[in-house]
Amino acid sequence: MARVISVFLPTFATDRFRRAAGDTAPPRKIPLVLAGRVGARRVIVAADMMAQHVGLRIGMPISKAQALVKELVVENAIPVADAEALHRLGLWIVQRFAPIAAVDPPDGIVIDSTGADHLHGGEQALAELLVSKLETVGLHATVAIADTWGAAHALARFSSRRIFISHPSCAEDDIQALPIAALRLPHTIVDGLHKLGFEHVGELFSQPRAPLALRFGPEVARRLDAACGRLAEPIEALRATDAIEVSRAFAEPIGAAETITRYIGKLVVKLCDIMEKSGVGARKLDLICHRVDGNAQAVRVGTALPLRDTKRMTKLLCDKIETIDPGFGIEQMSLTASAVDPDMPRQMASCLIEESEPDISHLVDLLSNRVGEQNLYRIAPVASDVPERSVRRVAPLAPEEEASWPEGWPRPARLLPRPEPIETMALLPDHPPVSFTWRGVRRRVKRADGPERVFGEWWKRDPELSAVRDYFRVEDETGERYWVFRSGDGEDPLTGSHCWFLHGVFG
Repeated sequence: MARVISVFLPTFATDRFRRAAGDTAPPRKIPLVLAGRVGARRVIVAADMMAQHVGLRIGMPISKAQALVKELVVENAIPVADAEALHRLGLWIVQRFAPIAAVDPPDGIVIDSTGADHLHGGEQALAELLVSKLETVGLHATVAIADTWGAAHALARFSSRRIFISHPSCAEDDIQALPIAALRLPHTIVDGLHKLGFEHVGELFSQPRAPLALRFGPEVARRLDAACGRLAEPIEALRATDAIEVSRAFAEPIGAAETITRYIGKLVVKLCDIMEKSGVGARKLDLICHRVDGNAQAVRVGTALPLRDTKRMTKLLCDKIETIDPGFGIEQMSLTASAVDPDMPRQMASCLIEESEPDISHLVDLLSNRVGEQNLYRIAPVASDVPERSVRRVAPLAPEEEASWPEGWPRPARLLPRPEPIETMALLPDHPPVSFTWRGVRRRVKRADGPERVFGEWWKRDPELSAVRDYFRVEDETGERYWVFRSGDGEDPLTGSHCWFLHGVFG
């Protein structure tokens, strides 16, 4: 089933103005509006959150707004710059999140997320990532995910939630209580429906279509059907002007997996020829299958290194064929290298001099496209004595770093996400536990080594000024080895609680 994300940016124009102004932008606690002309009148065309909070609304005359709010900052709107910025944002979303996305002017982005959510940890995680990423660049956003563009658009703008995820096949029920304006109808039709007593979308579903069409034309029925999925509303994917793309149209629609596989191979060959002339390799590949019913099926694969190998690219794409629903047939296929990097030729090592390092990039590509790029990583050291801060996740093929873990004291193969409390019997101040109970099982310590004293990082948090941990490596009667520590130095209560915790397990 298709899934669509609508990203609503209610203060996009003012957010863009603040980003462009930089240090000269007015403080966020001061209301900001952008002014434009409607006929001979100068009115508000965009207002930030603070301006909306004090009662200013789009369409209000500037003179009235200045009379209501004395400290109001008024700047001229630049619609062309806003449209260009929204287009650039759409291209960024295409590269980062899903292959099919389009601008939804004047203040939104629409994304076909079908099959792309699992690469980001699910729909909830994808929505939260979208909101957080936009927040980091100064853009306030609300996000809704539904079966259709119309439903997602309505929920993103008229729901009270920052993130709204409509369950599959529930779009019609979820938009019932929304106002009629959520259907993207012209203002004249919305005003006419209000005069007839209609306030909510659900009231229109129960009405006969003929009288509404006679009075308002076919637009009301078209918007209702589009929101419920009875009418297709294709999303025209954004593409950068310099994107490398090849396509193939078919005289007769295709649908068999074998046929799709064959044409994927042909498109890959054409794409690789173009990339070879440009001296680049693909980092992301987007295959879009345009169906005869107007909908599109998209497949995205990523690569760890710039790739221009036809067999490997074909293999990666064909592994995703099972996710393509051809419907009544595919009439066109396009393949785009949506992200490319210079393809650096690799020096072949001579077997008489040295052994070449094994190339595992193909394995990394296969795994990352099956389980999600964020789920495949390598652990790298961080310069920190506090164990939970001494590691970070990096890409599987990221270059090695100079930093390393402490050599004098070994670290466990498995570090728990957070230390777990244990019950112990130990002689203070610097003796290891004689026995401990972890997860309901009592273990007698047969051998122990330590303590290794770790101090808190006082430059990060004041409470760590006097914090101390004493770590021990202990081995129980069965030969299992654990990494335990006591919070505190065993004497001064200001250094810690003197409680014991298990932090890791040795292999």
